[in-house]
Amino acid sequence: MNIEVSSHDSGAALVNIQGRLDAAAAPSFKTQIMAAIAEGNARLVLHLAQVSFIDSTGLGALVSALKAARRADGDISIIAPSSQVQRLLRLTAMDRVFRIFENPDEALRHSDASPGR
Repeated sequence: MNIEVSSHDSGAALVNIQGRLDAAAAPSFKTQIMAAIAEGNARLVLHLAQVSFIDSTGLGALVSALKAARRADGDISIIAPSSQVQRLLRLTAMDRVFRIFENPDEALRHSDASPGR
């Protein structure tokens, strides 16, 4: 798994993720996301188009990251999840928890909206 975090003019951080978010990758993902939040990036936009697979451990890491972001008065949005990720989010009703957008521009425009739903 590869993760790149970059700040954006909107005040949010765009997080590009590639690979699998599974039991092997989830601890590293969680550590990197928690570090980004600790550095003041509480509003995160996760680009998941290149994530080929998420298992329950990866989903748990996403939820933990969301809770940490919200504790820091932030939020996490998801951009263009792959079809496997979309199915998992729908199946687990996480598509009602995370704000999901089609593209980075749309998500970054809405990143300053109030956290949660």
